[in-house]
Amino acid sequence: MSDKTYNVLFLCTGNSARSILAEALLKHLGKGRFRTYSAGSHPAGAVNPFALDLLQKTKLPTDGLRSKSWEEYAAPGAPHFDFVFTVCDNAAGEVCPAWPGQPMTAHWGVEDPAAVEGSEEDKRRAFSQTFEQLNRRLSIFVSLPVDKLDKLTLKNKLDDIGRLRESGQ
Repeated sequence: MSDKTYNVLFLCTGNSARSILAEALLKHLGKGRFRTYSAGSHPAGAVNPFALDLLQKTKLPTDGLRSKSWEEYAAPGAPHFDFVFTVCDNAAGEVCPAWPGQPMTAHWGVEDPAAVEGSEEDKRRAFSQTFEQLNRRLSIFVSLPVDKLDKLTLKNKLDDIGRLRESGQ
């Protein structure tokens, strides 16, 4: 296994739920192999309280998590990314900035738990489902021998991960 630490950026529109959950999850699952970041094309300005609550209940750190614009990472001096993943369909359809480092990209669309209407329990359930789907995808991602795969094989595997659905296919 390589000693390289990979920079990973998760993108969404609001950067308040899915991309935040992914950032925190990969930071935990990657055990130091990944530096994680998240951003949005139109940031909400605050992390969704249900996302923070879920992360705290699963004992994942929430320090440093904030809703921010993807422009922050397109600016001079920003980290060079190895991977950029869109986790919402809206962000995948937008014209993204040019990311430093020519990262490998993939779309891993997940339903927006912040858009769920209903009771507090309905909302918590939606966040838990999103968390579990991201957890499955990221668990597969961290198990990939990234440093041993050629670019085309790696790209295909990343795209395959994005096609996983709730059924765990």
